[in-house]
Parts: sequence; structure tokens; C-alpha cells
Amino acid sequence: MISGALSLLAGLRLLFMTGELRSVLWRMLGLLVILMLATTIASFWLLDYMATLWIPQGDAWYWQLLSAIAWLLAFILSLISGAIAYVALGSAAVAPWLDTLAMRAERMHGIERGESGSGWVVQVGASLANSVRPLLGLLAWGILALALIWIAPLATAIWTWAGIRFLAYELMDTSASRQGWNFSRRQQEQKERRWFYVGFAGIAMLLLLVPIVNLFVIPAAVVALSSEPAGTT
Repeated sequence: MISGALSLLAGLRLLFMTGELRSVLWRMLGLLVILMLATTIASFWLLDYMATLWIPQGDAWYWQLLSAIAWLLAFILSLISGAIAYVALGSAAVAPWLDTLAMRAERMHGIERGESGSGWVVQVGASLANSVRPLLGLLAWGILALALIWIAPLATAIWTWAGIRFLAYELMDTSASRQGWNFSRRQQEQKERRWFYVGFAGIAMLLLLVPIVNLFVIPAAVVALSSEPAGTT
């Protein structure tokens, strides 16, 4: 887990310290800002709904305590949902730039893979298609969390774990696609390096909750995974 977390942080550092990578980052930043604003607005709408659903009514002191806990859990759940939506949409919307970013990061580490020759629409469509299977898994966990929605701590914990697993697949998409991995190969990678990806996606989830920093999580993840030796991602 620690190695995964450190890998993402190293990718973030390399992204800002290397002019060749920064130049690609600035191209995609405007679109990422728009998507972040949209998902943030949706998150606060979800927070209002969940708070209405979970916060109990009463005047006793313990009701006030329960209300505070319920609001905090609703806040966490809404932020996680927003982070998931941002990564799912963002990684697809800027897929061509992420491919360029990955190619440059690979070349810096002696890995020679050409840039994708597909057009913008094709690359965006491929990224969306690669999200379908992970989204189905996320949906299954979401149904379980929904079934337990009246047990707020458990529902929040389940959704958090589901979000981390989904992010692990989303953040590896560019690197995996450049290596020609299908979903089965990606599943195998996730199993073989389970704790690496739990740490990698876990720290990504935390950074996605930090304003401004969250804009750089997707490109930093691409740089991190593209900087590993061939055959290890």
C-alpha cells in the first residue's frame, strides 16, 4: 500500500518538475476545471439530499450529536461520489492528452511506445468503453450500499471501498491501453498487485478531496504508472 501511495506522489512531483510534461498538463487543465466544477455542484446537491435522508429530528442533546455524525457521513459520501464522477468523466474527456503525457513519461524512462494514431473521438470512446466493466462492479457495490443506506457508517464504508476499487481501474486505463491490455489482463494486474493499487487509488481518493490539488490527480496517475519499467504496470 505504501509503495502505491508513494508512486502516485512521485508522479505528481515529476509532473510539475518536468517542463515537457507540464506543457501537456496546461492543455488539458481548462477542461478538467470545468468538469471539476460540474461534479462539485452535483456533490453538494447529493449532500443536501443525503443530509435530509439521514439527519434525525429531535431536541435532546444526543440527537444533536447524531445529526452531526450523520451530516459528516453524508458529506464524505457526497465527496467520494463527486470524485468518482470526476475521474470517470475526466479521464475520458482528456484521453488524447493523457496518451501524449504517457508517451513522454515513458520516453523519459527508456520505454519506447508510439503515440496513438486514433482520432480524438475514437480515443474518448475507447476510454469510455474501458470504463463499462469497472462501472458495473461499482454499480453492484452501490446497490449493496443503497440496501444498507439506513446504516450510515456501513453504507459509507462500502461506497468508499467501491470507489477506491473503481479508481484503481480508471487511473490505470491510459497505461494499460498503451500496452494493449484487455479487461482480463487488467483484472490479473489488479490481483497480482492488489495492495499497490489499493494504496495508489487510496491516496488518489484523498487527494481528490483537496481543492486545486484534485485537478492534477488524473495526469499525475498517468505519469506515475507510465514511469514504471515495462511489464510492471
